[in-house]
Amino acid sequence: MTTNTEFKAWRVEEQNGEYVGAEKTLSTGDLPDGEVLIRVSHSSLNYKDALSASGNKGVTRSFPHTPGIDAAGEVVESATGTPSNGSPVIVTGYDLGMNTDGGFGEYIRVPAAWCVPMPAGWNARTAMIYGTAGLTAGLCVQKLLTMGAKPEQGKVAVSGASGAVGTVAVELLSKLGFEVVAISGKAEHADDLKALGASEVVGRETLAEEKKPLVKPAFANAVDTVGGGPLAELLKQIQPGGSVSCCGLVAGPGLQTTVLPFILRGVNLLGVDSVEIPLAEKEAVWKKFAGEWACPKTEASARDIGRKDLDGALKAFLKGESSGKIVLDHAK
Repeated sequence: MTTNTEFKAWRVEEQNGEYVGAEKTLSTGDLPDGEVLIRVSHSSLNYKDALSASGNKGVTRSFPHTPGIDAAGEVVESATGTPSNGSPVIVTGYDLGMNTDGGFGEYIRVPAAWCVPMPAGWNARTAMIYGTAGLTAGLCVQKLLTMGAKPEQGKVAVSGASGAVGTVAVELLSKLGFEVVAISGKAEHADDLKALGASEVVGRETLAEEKKPLVKPAFANAVDTVGGGPLAELLKQIQPGGSVSCCGLVAGPGLQTTVLPFILRGVNLLGVDSVEIPLAEKEAVWKKFAGEWACPKTEASARDIGRKDLDGALKAFLKGESSGKIVLDHAK
């Protein structure tokens, strides 16, 4: 493996009890052991990256560290031959950007089993417009479809709709013919959500705490990206036999609810993991997004930033001020 190629990375270090990110010059010899060396051209910003950059030890145990749970680029060296040298690949999830140096650096070294071939017709930037957030949205929708969700059953809610996962879920569900109700605490993004296909945009008060264990059903199915109290309230509003795909925890990891939605209405709570699932499942969703699930509005609205812009963008995530898809372009 190459041991001395220098490259730029946005590196987080602990300084006097605070965690500070800045561009550093590293060598491929500094990277962890792995079978595949990849030259990264693009990455994607996620909430987990913001947690890592803030020094959250539940995400990243030791520093200095290069965040970036998503990466897309070209294989430079492959010890296994698969993927082959020169082939474009996507790497998301597993330990990338958590305790393994991630996509905020121009090079990564990872196991071959983490690499998904780039779908036909895509480039690295397009892949990172979707990234882990898009993959998660696709997996949420896929689970609803597997449970038999159909447009004619009624409205589908998306909580945290203005976030990176929520926006893709809104456009994809709309594309598939569902009547989508976008739930968002950011009223200023209502027009954007309607442009993505939401038929209705409501505030987070729709999921305000209600003491009753069940309320009148309002949604046939739902995608929940926030967890916590809003998820508990959403479960109370699902029609009999409906399902909720759950993938997030920005409102908290706790879930205080009763069994009544499950035993009186047969509601299904579907957990969605985008990190440790088999590579074949990731590849299947990527291929759909590169084909019949393409979300052109999401692709058109994505914005690119350079490494110098990462600090502000990640802090906006932690403040709940981020929206839509942000792509890190190492050439900027």
